[in-house]
Amino acid sequence: MKVRIEKVINNNIIQARDNNGVELVVMGRGIGFGKGSGSEIDSAAIEKTFRLDNMDDKEQFKELLASLPLEHIRLANDVISYAKESLKINLNQNVYLTLTDHISFVIDRYQAGMNFGNILAEEVRLFYPVEYSVGRYALELIEERTGSRLVEDEAASIALHIINGETNLVMGKSFQMIKMMREMMEIIEQHITILEGRNYPKDRLICDLKQLANRLVSEEPMSGHKDEALYRFVEENYREEYQIINGINEYIETTYQCSMTEEEKIYLTLNIKRMEDLYAG
Repeated sequence: MKVRIEKVINNNIIQARDNNGVELVVMGRGIGFGKGSGSEIDSAAIEKTFRLDNMDDKEQFKELLASLPLEHIRLANDVISYAKESLKINLNQNVYLTLTDHISFVIDRYQAGMNFGNILAEEVRLFYPVEYSVGRYALELIEERTGSRLVEDEAASIALHIINGETNLVMGKSFQMIKMMREMMEIIEQHITILEGRNYPKDRLICDLKQLANRLVSEEPMSGHKDEALYRFVEENYREEYQIINGINEYIETTYQCSMTEEEKIYLTLNIKRMEDLYAG
């Protein structure tokens, strides 16, 4: 593939278009040196190509790349590639902007003698173990390439950027979602014992809480067939479990001004009952 330069951002970054006219930012060591608008770049010189048609803030991304060391950009790109491979999904293109900026910032901050924690580190580790492992990988990679050993909580901060890339939420919404999940879990644990470690009932509950919190925070509408017979059965036979979920719903209504649907309440009630039965067995 050959691309044609529109603008040289710096020696290592160019703005270009491919043969189909798609706007790109292209990275490669010395790729822009001595080049001008209209020059062609061969694929052999290209290290990384960013498509800008799927990015919210193209100009900010170009300005960011122009201002950062190439090694920091490479680090972020390698972490994102590892995340895609680990999660087996595509991430929102905006993660290249947010994570690249974050990684460069924390490296500079570390070298200036500053380190800060992450108040949701334990929750990220619990609810998003794969994303957290990506954060741990990033810490190892950063230390290997720069000599900077960031604090362990940075694994959770990096994981949050990956979570944003999965859910298409902004950082503040991701914090709210994880905080909501933690609080829902705490209410459930006040009523039933959840065994420590990785086990199927707990994993299933975590998966359900993730889906629920993501929908509530992103304000996506929920629709489904209302099974009146199932509702009556649950309310009559699993009354205690249903009251636990009602209590959670009342809490999130008061705290976050959002609410579960009846379908979601019934589904979580069945999940809680299944957990109790499995643990009892």
